[in-house]
Amino acid sequence: MSIALRGVRKTYGRTTALDGLELEVHEGEFFCLLGPSGAGKTTTLKTVAGLEQPDSGTVELDGTDMTGVEPYDRGVAMCFESYALYPHRSAYDNLASPLRSPRHRLPAAEARDRIGAIAELLGISGLLDRPVGQLSNGQRQRIALGRVLVRPARAFLLDEPLSHLDAKLRQSMRAELKAIGAVQHTTTLYVTHDSVEALALGDRIGVIRDGRIVQTGTREEIWYRPYDTEVARAFGRPRINLLPGTITEGGGFRSADGGGAPWSRGAKTSGEVELPLGAEASPGTDVLVGVRPRDLALEREGHGTDGRRPVLTGTVYVTEVLGRAVEVTVRLGGQHVSLVAPRAEATHLRPDDPVRLTVRPENLLLFEADRPERPGRRIETSTR
Repeated sequence: MSIALRGVRKTYGRTTALDGLELEVHEGEFFCLLGPSGAGKTTTLKTVAGLEQPDSGTVELDGTDMTGVEPYDRGVAMCFESYALYPHRSAYDNLASPLRSPRHRLPAAEARDRIGAIAELLGISGLLDRPVGQLSNGQRQRIALGRVLVRPARAFLLDEPLSHLDAKLRQSMRAELKAIGAVQHTTTLYVTHDSVEALALGDRIGVIRDGRIVQTGTREEIWYRPYDTEVARAFGRPRINLLPGTITEGGGFRSADGGGAPWSRGAKTSGEVELPLGAEASPGTDVLVGVRPRDLALEREGHGTDGRRPVLTGTVYVTEVLGRAVEVTVRLGGQHVSLVAPRAEATHLRPDDPVRLTVRPENLLLFEADRPERPGRRIETSTR
C-alpha cells in the first residue's frame, strides 16, 4: 500500500498541528517520520488512519482518496504510544482481539500459532496468561505492538512503539521490526523522536517541523546533505560542530574570531584562518561551517598532515569514555568542538593538553548563519 498526504492542514483551535503537509510513502517501504514533541507526528498517523479528519488537503491510500472512508475500511493497523489495551483482559486476549473481529477472524488454532510467533518475536511468550494490569510499562508496550503485528494489514502505523523499552531490547527490536516489514512487504510509517532509530530503520526518513516536512531522503542524503542546521543537529551523537565565520572573496570560509578558531593548512595558532570550500555564496555572508565529531581525527605523534587536510590546534577541555571510544571536547579559542577518537589514541589526554586535529575538506558542511525566524540552510560547495 502506498500512502500520500497532499496539502494536509489540521488545526485544534488556534494551534496548527499540520500546515500543508506533503508526504509520500512508497509501497513496501519502511518510512521513518522524525521530529520533536509537538511537530505533528502523531496527528499525521491519526490522519492517515482516519481517526482525525483534515481541515483541508487529502489522504490517499494506493492512489484512492480516503475522504469519507471509515478507519475500519482503510486496511491499516496503528500502534498507539499510549498502549490502548484492555486492562481487564489477559495479554493473550489483547493480542487475540484483532483476530476475533468479523473482518480478520481466524480459526482458533491458526490464531494461536500467529500469536505465539509474534509473542516469541517480542519476548513476551511467558506473559500471555497474565492480566495486562500486572505488567510493566515496557511489557505493555510490547503487547500493544504485538496486537498490531498479528493483524493482517496492508500498512502499519507505529507511534514511537519502542520508547518505553530498555536499551538492549530496543536495539534488538529495531532489527526485528525491519525484518517483519521486509518479509511481509508491508508498508510501515514509523514515528519517532530518536534519530538513531530513524537512521537504523528507515528506508527513507522524513524530518517534520511545525507541521511541515522539512526534508525527505535516504539516511545518506539526510546525513551528508542536510537541508539546514536544525536537520544537521538532529542526527548524530555527539551533535555536529558548527563554527561561525564569513565567506571570503574566493568562496572560502574565514573564522569569525580570527585566531580564536585556529583552522589552517599549516596549523597556525593566530591570525585569520581560511578554508577553501568553493562556496556558492556572496563574499561577506555570515555562515556556519559544520563538521561531525566522527569526521575529526587526532593527529598522531610523529605523523604530519599530508598538506591537503585542514588542521585545528587547541587544548583539551574534557574527555568522556564511550566504551571503546572517547569523546574529546577541544577548546578552540572561544569555541568548543567535539570529536570521537579510538580509546587507545585518546586515553592519555588530560585537560589543557595541546592537540592537533585533522579533517577532510569533503567532510565539511557549510550553512547560512541561523536566524531568529529560521535555521540556516545548507550552502553548496565544491568540496562535497
